[in-house]
Amino acid sequence: MTPFDLSVDLNDELQRRLIQAQTRREFLGSCVSGLGAMFLGTMAQRTLCAAPAATLTAGTDMRLDFARPAAQPLAMLPPQFAAKARRVIFLHMAGAPSQLELFEHKPLLNELDGQDCPASFLAGRRFAFISGVPKLLGAQYPFHQVGDSGAWISDRLPHLEKHIDDLCFIRSMRTDQFNHGPGQLLAQTGNARLGYASFGSWVTYGLGTENQNLPGFVVLTSGGKSPDGGKQLWGAGFLPSVYQGVQCRSRGEPVLYLRNPAGVSRGLRRQMLDAIDELDQKAYAEFGNPETMTRIAQYEMAYRMQLDASDALDVHRESPTVQARYGVTPGKTSFANNCLVARRLAERGVRFIQLYHWGWDSHGSQPSEALNIGFIERCKEVDQPIAALLEDLKLRGMLDDTLVVWGAEFGRTPMRENRNGQQMEYVGRDHNPGAFTVWMAGGGAKAGASYGETDDMGYDVVKNPVEFRDLHATMLYLLGFDHRQLNYAYQGLDQKLTGVKPARIIGEVLA
Repeated sequence: MTPFDLSVDLNDELQRRLIQAQTRREFLGSCVSGLGAMFLGTMAQRTLCAAPAATLTAGTDMRLDFARPAAQPLAMLPPQFAAKARRVIFLHMAGAPSQLELFEHKPLLNELDGQDCPASFLAGRRFAFISGVPKLLGAQYPFHQVGDSGAWISDRLPHLEKHIDDLCFIRSMRTDQFNHGPGQLLAQTGNARLGYASFGSWVTYGLGTENQNLPGFVVLTSGGKSPDGGKQLWGAGFLPSVYQGVQCRSRGEPVLYLRNPAGVSRGLRRQMLDAIDELDQKAYAEFGNPETMTRIAQYEMAYRMQLDASDALDVHRESPTVQARYGVTPGKTSFANNCLVARRLAERGVRFIQLYHWGWDSHGSQPSEALNIGFIERCKEVDQPIAALLEDLKLRGMLDDTLVVWGAEFGRTPMRENRNGQQMEYVGRDHNPGAFTVWMAGGGAKAGASYGETDDMGYDVVKNPVEFRDLHATMLYLLGFDHRQLNYAYQGLDQKLTGVKPARIIGEVLA
């Protein structure tokens, strides 16, 4: 079968195919005497220019303009107002570590260790695995107070405790999700369903990036597995795909297939890209699909990254002293390597750096998930690198404008997990969406502060509850945005990271 019907004039056939290829957007834009074009023009204007608002309280006429040259989708844009943070390093502990073994000191829970859980703790509650009547479980490790702030911390984080006065604790986080995938999606995209833009995508959409030779949003994973939410956690959702996170590796080739194949020189690669660019430019002129420009930008980014990415992700270039401070093993995939890479990316102008460390799901179903076995190893894996990252940023004068965030998708129960109503061989806790801890450091967060409280069992929030949308609104504020004005028109709504429910900025945690 030939690609064209030779009985039809070639021009007619090309015209027929162009009509078939028209998108719904183009059809609406050109039909009904231009009414569709008027509507789409209005929607585009709402996308490019958000409603006026210069600060959270003032009413000066300032507009957010996200219009960039089509060929430079990551070009830098100014924030809405003066920002405290220029970049974010988000440390997500996938699986949800127990706050009761790290940051929440609960003496009464320790006193009641081993007693039957009160019926009031079980009535109307949903659990991932607990059934019957579980036993209360006290902290598995001793706590002590440190620093000028007098914050409580367990003995599992001896390196981090040296930086306790740099941390700002939010002890009253809560969520409505009790399974990992939806919980991680909510933590990272503001929505528990698939298809929404991640925090890093929103930030690069709003601000661009300082280094056009590296992605604006980089993702690094460790712990042996990717988080349960998968690549959607760093996806762009409805935003142009150029704003999605680029997953890099701290071992081997930084990005798969970035190198030229055998027999292809850099000059030949340049010629190939120029030819592809010419074809894509023609396609964009004909159809106006923004994803065509995204494709061009990604090809060009990959070409530039061939030189810069390998350098940025190469921890061998750091001195032995610095490598030892982080506890890195060059050539190995580890959280320590990723923390050092995060600092290298931050100093090179990458806007949003996301680290996921898997393995914190401490149910007690096996040794690796036991609070008295696997949990110890997870703490060792992250304690020294996080402390080194904070120290390194401070020494380089970068902590003031780098917002470091540590957290997970939910917390753990004050009861010992008892699958099928039976006490398990290993010690573990079930998921608890009712209360958990997040901390921030640098980037305008209030050092040495603590916000919110949980009850005497660490089970529920009793003072100053914080939802993820509140945390997101606060982080966006530190980056120079009113969360209500950073939006994108999609499906008839001005979509926002913080969604449609009321969200507030937590003023008490701001420096």
